[in-house]
Amino acid sequence: MTPIDKIYLVGFMAAGKSTVAKRLATRLGWRAEDVDELIEARERMTVADIFARHGEPHFRVVEREILRLLLPLRHTVVATGGGTFMDPENQRAIRLDGTSVWLDVPLETVIARLPPDNRRPLSSDRAQMERLFAARQSAYAAANLRIDATVPAEEIAERILDALGLA
Repeated sequence: MTPIDKIYLVGFMAAGKSTVAKRLATRLGWRAEDVDELIEARERMTVADIFARHGEPHFRVVEREILRLLLPLRHTVVATGGGTFMDPENQRAIRLDGTSVWLDVPLETVIARLPPDNRRPLSSDRAQMERLFAARQSAYAAANLRIDATVPAEEIAERILDALGLA
C-alpha cells in the first residue's frame, strides 16, 4: 500500500472542510490548502462575487485550474470547494493524487452553520440548496473514506487520522 501523503477533504458547503484541513495539517506537520481561498486570491474577489459577475461555469474552470496547480504538492491537506468533487475530471485527479475524505453532515446541520449573509452563492434559495445537497451525495460517496462531521473539528481530525492509520 502506498503511504498517504495527501488528503483531500470533500463534502457540502459548511461541512467544516477548511477548519478540519487546518487541524489535520497541524497534527501531521503538513501544509493546508483551501481551494476556495486560492480561487479568491487569484481572481481578487470573493466566491460570491465570482458567481455574480462571471457565473458558475467560469468559477468551475478556475477551480479545475487551481486543483491542477495543487497536484504536485505532497504532505498537504486540501480543503476542496463543495462542488469540486462533482466534476468527473476533478474526481479522477483527486483519486489518482491522494486520499479523499467525505465530511458528511445532514442538511439541517449545513443550514444551521451557514451565515445569513449570502456569502455562499448557492445557499440563498432553500429549495435549490436541498436539490443540490441531494444531487451531490452520490459523488461524495465515491470518496475513499466517509466521516461523520457533526462533531467538533478536532474530533473529526482525530477520526480521520485513526481511520487512515496516521494517528
